[in-house]
Amino acid sequence: MAKYDSKSLRNIAIVGHGGTGKTSLCESFLFVTGKSDRLGRVDDGTSCMDFEPEEQKKHISISAAVNFIDWEKHRVNIVDTPGDSNFVLDIKNCLRVVDGALVLIDAVGGVEFQTEKVWEFADEFKLPRIIYVNKMDRERADFWSAVDSVKNALKKKATPIYLPIGAEDAFKGVVDLINMKALIFDDTEGKFKTEDVPEDMLEDADSYRETMVEDIAECDDELMNKYLEDGELSLDDLKAGLRKGVMSGDLIPVICGSAIKNIGIRPLIDMIVNYLPSPMDRGVVVGKKPGAEDIEERSPEESAPFSGMVFKTIADPYAGRLTLFRVYSGTVNSDSTFYNPLQKASEKFGNIFFLEGKNQTPAGSLIPGDIAAAAKLKETVTGDTICNEKSPIVFEKVSPPPPIMSFAVQPKSKGDEEKIMISINRLLEEDPALATYRDDQTKEIILSGMGQVHIEVTIEKLKRKFGVEVNLTTPKVPYRETIKGKTQVQGKYKKQSGGRGQYGDTWIEIEPLPRSEGFEFENKIVGGVIPRQYIPAVEKGIVEAMEGGVLAGYPVVDVKVTLYDGSFHAVDSSEMAFKIAGSMGFKKGVMDCQPTLLEPIVNIEIEVTDEYMGDVIGDLNGRRGKVLGMDTRGSNQIIKGQVPLAEILTYAPDLRSMTSGRGTFTYETSHYEEVPPMIAEKIVAESKKEE
Repeated sequence: MAKYDSKSLRNIAIVGHGGTGKTSLCESFLFVTGKSDRLGRVDDGTSCMDFEPEEQKKHISISAAVNFIDWEKHRVNIVDTPGDSNFVLDIKNCLRVVDGALVLIDAVGGVEFQTEKVWEFADEFKLPRIIYVNKMDRERADFWSAVDSVKNALKKKATPIYLPIGAEDAFKGVVDLINMKALIFDDTEGKFKTEDVPEDMLEDADSYRETMVEDIAECDDELMNKYLEDGELSLDDLKAGLRKGVMSGDLIPVICGSAIKNIGIRPLIDMIVNYLPSPMDRGVVVGKKPGAEDIEERSPEESAPFSGMVFKTIADPYAGRLTLFRVYSGTVNSDSTFYNPLQKASEKFGNIFFLEGKNQTPAGSLIPGDIAAAAKLKETVTGDTICNEKSPIVFEKVSPPPPIMSFAVQPKSKGDEEKIMISINRLLEEDPALATYRDDQTKEIILSGMGQVHIEVTIEKLKRKFGVEVNLTTPKVPYRETIKGKTQVQGKYKKQSGGRGQYGDTWIEIEPLPRSEGFEFENKIVGGVIPRQYIPAVEKGIVEAMEGGVLAGYPVVDVKVTLYDGSFHAVDSSEMAFKIAGSMGFKKGVMDCQPTLLEPIVNIEIEVTDEYMGDVIGDLNGRRGKVLGMDTRGSNQIIKGQVPLAEILTYAPDLRSMTSGRGTFTYETSHYEEVPPMIAEKIVAESKKEE
């Protein structure tokens, strides 16, 4: 049995922009609580949480990691999320299963773009949150500027609960506004001495405490009346009001410190335990009955039927699949059987364990709120609900965002195509934000993801986990060819080489069809000038000729061909002869029909802040794009337009650079349009050069 109950569980995700120190903060938690005997460092590769080789190489988190600490008779499950927008799905999946969020803000940089995105996700899941202003020891650290950036960028009133004592090299502690005491940190283990508030800070501390008390009182009518009557609130009132305000989301408390120097860590853990909700505080979890729209609820009670949700899958070529899940209701142990309503399959847990970074601790049994992992589940993947078969329920899963960047994947060793597809599909289990397919026209294996870093990390994992080495190239654009004119042409194939010869003679009319109509073949042969059995062969020859194109080797589309005359030989005619005759006639005739190239056009939506609108629209016009409309989403602008696919193959890094990381976009294929003549000439020339 667990040494804790659901009331004393806290499930938190640590979120924020890349580089704010999320993983360093996790390492401080582990060190200060005695979970680890050394302070892991991201930069020197000794972090407990960033243990993947790709993370240690790049010094960033690329995959969410899970650990836990025990503090004041509470169990705190910590989910350390990536800060890079390339891994946005992993962040959102983690926020889906926790009960509160700890949002990190850099004391130097303030609120940055990815902070805004994760804040939106936290809003979506109605998560209570605490803001931690980190890196107060850094040069140019400015606590008040960081707090102002919350108001300006997030449009939220943030309430400081702790004030910094000093900054940069002089940062040495915090003022606790609730107890009006100074906490001076004088060693590297995160311990502190409690002293009186420094004299030079008393006036500011009194002022900010008054603001804090007012903010807390505003969260509760009873407290507000009491405050208006007495002009003050008791310590117990303040703590109860603060907890209520945090739980409801009406109050966003701010604390500050330095994860690297372990300053402000213990007060922060105290705040997590005292003010963020337990699974019991969050109450019932809502889902639906499988295959129905009826609402189904689960209470976070041990007596309720078991239910949970898978939020992450790790593919391991040796240990098999590792499945991370959160328990919402009921209990479960290592030999329990569960039902997966999305896959319509029953499975049995083998080993269940708690994750401590890359290490595992046997769990025995689980209670509501527990976050754990199971090995070697065959059917269950990220986003699936797991539950009691007699009381099935389906929780809403997070949909993966559409990929925004693609590469063609070419094997370094011949004959590895099948191995590549199998290995990539294994990684798709781990990362649903990836997508892969084989392009029938270009014959390339296409790998798509959320950006260049996302794809690069995937390629590194392919090599490390599955021994597959590949080259990445820009995908070929699937151009097409069509015609604008009309002609009549003879296709005649005659061959005599001793013995039986070959003879096929066709007259065809070639004309354009409206865009997207494809291909139409009409048989107008009368009087048996071509025997009926040879007609399908003529059509087949034309279709095969269309696939190879006439201008630059791209498929010909939107063409109607009418077979209206011809002749045959009683002995020498055959299906093959008429197939060749049809192909010859088509290739010759199309060149008289003003052949032209078509290119794919995509619908694009670009989300940017006002300051980058002009630059982005100007750049879009420079890519032969056109703006079709504008919209707003929160404080951002949405530019809707159309642009040739060829112009946005490397748009993700370009947009990120152009907007300082604040721009995002999605696109989907719309239709084909004619390529401008000058560009078409270049494409044709390059194609002939390749041949």
